[in-house]
Amino acid sequence: MSTYLLVHGAFHGGWAWQRVAPLLEDAGHRVLAPSLVGLGDRAELLTPEVGLDSHVEDLVSLLTSADLTDVILVGHSYASIVVTALADAVADRIAELVYIDTFVPRDGEAVADIMPGMVDAFAAAAAEYGDGWRVPPQTEPMGDGGLYGIIEEPDLSWAASMMTAQSLETFQQRMLLTNPVALADIPVTHVYCSEGGEDYKAMRAAMPRTLPPADLPPGRLHVLPTGHDCMITMPRELAGHLLALAPRTSLARGRPTGSSQDSVAS
Repeated sequence: MSTYLLVHGAFHGGWAWQRVAPLLEDAGHRVLAPSLVGLGDRAELLTPEVGLDSHVEDLVSLLTSADLTDVILVGHSYASIVVTALADAVADRIAELVYIDTFVPRDGEAVADIMPGMVDAFAAAAAEYGDGWRVPPQTEPMGDGGLYGIIEEPDLSWAASMMTAQSLETFQQRMLLTNPVALADIPVTHVYCSEGGEDYKAMRAAMPRTLPPADLPPGRLHVLPTGHDCMITMPRELAGHLLALAPRTSLARGRPTGSSQDSVAS
């Protein structure tokens, strides 16, 4: 049995994994999919002080209190910086790092350094609608890419209704590594979402480094022909890639679950 810790992206919550988690569990694994502090079902904890460190420290406590080891640590989008800092803090507990459709942050960087245009827009939205610190979530489709790559109903409306605000500090606080040598020894896999609409592709192209990284070794990159929220639009395919990291299991042992056409709103 492996342990998967699934960490969601910005404005999302643990709810984002509800199609993937059963597939991993039915294959015999333990799955944790918590909401980060101030997001999802923990939105009431959001304050101006909630930052990257808040998210990392909360997950460190989760892993250490349960004494979890050999963890397959999965981060989607914004969570790439969270899981990188988490793996740095508890490297001896992490067996594999998985980055889903996202960048790999470097020591000393914040999300604002990697996606400056986006975080500038977040800051402007927080100034206008969120008392200067609370970034409202995107709930309207972005061009032909829908909402985070979700283009079909009822999933589109459901996802929009679940998004919650996030503190500007989470995007501006820098990641400071303390154990980079041990972090570098952890195997890394990337899942890249190749679709998402023209607006999303333009935003991705504006990033200062390639996504996914250009120098990945063979077998460490998996491409899914869908938009950004692949855990909602292609859950079975994503779960298959994650299960491949625990080679003694198979999706064939699991029960059927929702496809990209199934509603999770009911």
